[in-house]
Amino acid sequence: MNKSFFKLYQSAFLYLLVLGIFSSCNSDSDPIPDGPMVARDILNEAYGIESKQVLDVFLPAGRSTEDTPLLLYIHGGGWIEGSKEEFLQFREAIRISFPQYAFVAINYRLFDFNTNANRFPTQENDVIQAINYIKSKTNDWDVSDQLILAGASAGGHLALLHSYKHQTIGNIKAVIAFFPPSDLVSLYTHNQLTQLGLNALFGGNPQEQTSAYLDSSPSNFIQGAVVPTIFFHGTSDMIVPIWQSDIFAEKLKSVSAKYEYKRIENQGHGFNEQTYSQAFKDAADFLQKNLK
Repeated sequence: MNKSFFKLYQSAFLYLLVLGIFSSCNSDSDPIPDGPMVARDILNEAYGIESKQVLDVFLPAGRSTEDTPLLLYIHGGGWIEGSKEEFLQFREAIRISFPQYAFVAINYRLFDFNTNANRFPTQENDVIQAINYIKSKTNDWDVSDQLILAGASAGGHLALLHSYKHQTIGNIKAVIAFFPPSDLVSLYTHNQLTQLGLNALFGGNPQEQTSAYLDSSPSNFIQGAVVPTIFFHGTSDMIVPIWQSDIFAEKLKSVSAKYEYKRIENQGHGFNEQTYSQAFKDAADFLQKNLK
């Protein structure tokens, strides 16, 4: 056997050996399991055809469809402003209190005072569409279909409204709300600025658009079967008065619902960092006690 033939033979042998190793690694019958899932962020994923119908997904490492529930955060802004980036200011606090969770933050179409575009229930319908999209992606994301809704102000209102009014859409396990409007009929009486905003959003006052106001009020859908609910409200809130949550708590109590209501002394419409961190800890404790 000459040297050139030997080198050719050696090269072919090594090629076949390497090919065999890679073929073995790619084989469906590989007995070695995949490694743990790595953390992953998916930004600006569309859940509809409109420019505002996008969401961000934050997937933790080591997630699975059995052990990783989802928390969906809905931003505030009076239904006229705000964005999903609001979640980022809470992301670390939420991650600490909910270490096993994946998170989704959504945008939704906002009401335009200049054109009257996107009157309610556009925002309610966008939440429905986002949740249906999330349902379709849980296997792709390797997360559970168990969903916690959370939000602040208008986002808290939307989280409560969906959880109570649309219980068959999404596997909603609980809801967390910060200083949420809960009864839009009574909220209309708060002040002239509130009246101006709600008149535009619903195309009239509660007497003119009675059904629209009632159909958009979470308190109108309180029944004994409401999902476990925890909500927080500052005693100094000048935007959404705390009596909204006082009355809401009484209605939940009257049907023996599983709920917890935290009145936050000397806090307004928006909490400081320390208060938010404690609130998420309280919410995690509440869920641990009340989820099935």
